[in-house]
Amino acid sequence: MTESRHDPAEVKKSRRSRMWRINLYFFAVFTLFAALIVKLGLVQIVKGEEYEQQASKTEAKIASYPAPRGKMYDRYGRVVVDNQSVPAITYTVMTSTKTEDKIKTAKKLAELINIDTSFLKERDLKDYWLAKHPKKAAALLKDGEKTLKSDKTYKLQVDRVPEEEIKALERDKEELEVAAIFRRFSGGYAYEPQIVKAMNPKTASKDDAKLLDEKDSKQLPANDLTYEEVSRVSEHLEELPGVDVIMDWTRKYPYEKTLYSIFGGVTTPEQGLIKDREDFYLTRGYARNDRVGKSYLEYQYEEYLNPKKAKVQYTENRSGEVISQETIDEGRRGYDLQLTFDMELQKKVEKIIEDELNTFRGSNYMLDRAFVVMMDPNNGDILSMAGKRIVDGKITDYAIGTFTTQYEMGSAVKGATVLAGYQSGMPHGQHYLDTKLYFAGGVETGSYRGNSIGWTDEVRALEKSSNVYMFHVAMYIAGVTYKPHGALPADQEDLNKMRNYYSQFGLGVKTGIDLPQESAGMQTTPDLVGGLILNEAIGQYDTYTPLQLAQYMSAIANGGYRVQPRVVKSIRQPESEKLGPVIEERSANVLNQINNSKSDIEIVKRGLKRVTQTGTAAGTFGSLDVSGKTGTAETKYYGTNRSWWGNDTYNLTFAGYYPSEKPEIAFSVVVPSVINDKTGINKNISAKIVKAYVELQKKYNKD
Repeated sequence: MTESRHDPAEVKKSRRSRMWRINLYFFAVFTLFAALIVKLGLVQIVKGEEYEQQASKTEAKIASYPAPRGKMYDRYGRVVVDNQSVPAITYTVMTSTKTEDKIKTAKKLAELINIDTSFLKERDLKDYWLAKHPKKAAALLKDGEKTLKSDKTYKLQVDRVPEEEIKALERDKEELEVAAIFRRFSGGYAYEPQIVKAMNPKTASKDDAKLLDEKDSKQLPANDLTYEEVSRVSEHLEELPGVDVIMDWTRKYPYEKTLYSIFGGVTTPEQGLIKDREDFYLTRGYARNDRVGKSYLEYQYEEYLNPKKAKVQYTENRSGEVISQETIDEGRRGYDLQLTFDMELQKKVEKIIEDELNTFRGSNYMLDRAFVVMMDPNNGDILSMAGKRIVDGKITDYAIGTFTTQYEMGSAVKGATVLAGYQSGMPHGQHYLDTKLYFAGGVETGSYRGNSIGWTDEVRALEKSSNVYMFHVAMYIAGVTYKPHGALPADQEDLNKMRNYYSQFGLGVKTGIDLPQESAGMQTTPDLVGGLILNEAIGQYDTYTPLQLAQYMSAIANGGYRVQPRVVKSIRQPESEKLGPVIEERSANVLNQINNSKSDIEIVKRGLKRVTQTGTAAGTFGSLDVSGKTGTAETKYYGTNRSWWGNDTYNLTFAGYYPSEKPEIAFSVVVPSVINDKTGINKNISAKIVKAYVELQKKYNKD
């Protein structure tokens, strides 16, 4: 048997190799540990501060809370649109807020307050059910649908919510209240506070008698917040994440419903931005639930009345949890408006209209409205803009009708007709025989009720309201020579020429008032003009607004300048109890000068003065030196009562100015749909409003 032997040299060599490998291994391990230690040291010493900052990194979010809108004052500094502070419960969703958190908070809040549920729609209930039952909601989708975009899958889920689930919700009063609160919670984006419930301003005010019930204007939700609810919620705020109790605002009107329609309305938080102007507002920093002016002055001057909202900064950690909050801007009220109205005069004018409507409505069954406009002819200030309408037997405010509705004005426009004749070349002192006119086809026409005043010039024609004289002026403008039983070959060009003359006075064109939705009146294009130019000359064809009639008379009163009417005098810095400094003055604006000489206008003014002295308004104004023109337009009724359509009626009007020398006011009175043209309601109103103005001026001068 052979015995194996190991060479000592080889054994020694093998040991050295093994030791080298072991040393190499330990060296590698040492190197790795050393590198790790160095790296840890680098992290701790060199970049420790940077990583610590990242670990404790926070993010600031800004939430905006409501501030009051600007106030409105009349020309004498009396507050006409104010703000009423009202407690409100709000909810602000945070970045970290989950749907189940909102439902939990809504349920807790529903235990503390009563909430109106009448506004809930079926879609609101479906949204709530899907939010409350996420697993059941997921089961409504088929496997192949779960990969669709979220908006498409949600639409499918909404469509598939079981009908019995919605009916069950509708039967459960408590669950409905939770759904209603959840709907309020879900009205905006993160850090956009939502008003859940607000107090009625009458409850919050000690001055109830002067507060308009804003529930009538739908500015607040039904089922108003109570002080007991405010107390309960305040005590449990720590259990209601996102919920807060704040002082909100709503509009109040110290003069109640006087000029209410002109002031306009404001959207509710639920309505938010006006839909067709949403992009416009969003690009200007508005939130979707912001309240904005939705009509007339509130709408027209939104950029000034809109407040600077209070801002609260919420600080979130990396998990989206709020760790602190701080008010960084207290906000401020919107800018104030000083209006041109004299509210004491406005109240008197409205009372006069109401009294006259009540006096004459019994004997004039179709009479349902009347209008007055009073303005300063020198600068365009609207002193009073009043309209009343009878609806369901009650007299309601219809001031907006002074510039949004139009009527045939009758002979009140004859001053413009004479001046149009002058512009067309008719000489001063032109005489025409006031007697019946006969045209081809057996057509005959004359002055009102067949009265004939013989040969007359323009001054007497205005004094006695001669239709025939104005017919001759119209034919002069059209280049037609009257021939008994002959044709009247006037065409559209002739009608347009007359309209262009009238437009210089503001008749048939917008006045330029600083309010939206102004009407320019109505002008039609007839197939055959002919004798229509005669109707045009006496205010029996085109229709005009009461405001246009006042602007026309202003242009005569001030010597030939069409001045733009205005209802805002200036924009003011907000002050607590008085008008603040002016930041923007609205100066008078002359739109155009009438293309008549001073002597042209003086002759017409002479005729207008004779109207009130010895003419159709003789004795109306007593000792007051008023100039003006009466009007009676024969019309057909096409108002709200269809059973009366086509009935014969009259529009009774008056346009004038006071005093005759250096006029302070120009005014128009329009009373449509009167069945008895001898009532004199137009003259009664005219006399009383001028007297009211004069008495107030004496009082102001005395004070």
